[in-house]
Amino acid sequence: MTALTTQQVLENIYASLQNDNEDIDGHIRQLKDAMSASGQKSVTVESSRLVQNNRQGRKLMQSYFKKRGVIVMFSKDTAE
Repeated sequence: MTALTTQQVLENIYASLQNDNEDIDGHIRQLKDAMSASGQKSVTVESSRLVQNNRQGRKLMQSYFKKRGVIVMFSKDTAE
């Protein structure tokens, strides 16, 4: 099986979020694997691509991912 890059897994996560969090835990596990393979400690997510792009939605995502061992940061969007 080919190892996915962090960016590929993030694309899968964005698609999962659009599909009512379908298989999100599997994608988080893949993200952890991709991050450990590349030596990353955190991942930057484009907040503009989130379904619920407000403070509450971002904090909920950070909390959910943190409980599963992934530190999420958000890109600085100028269109807020």
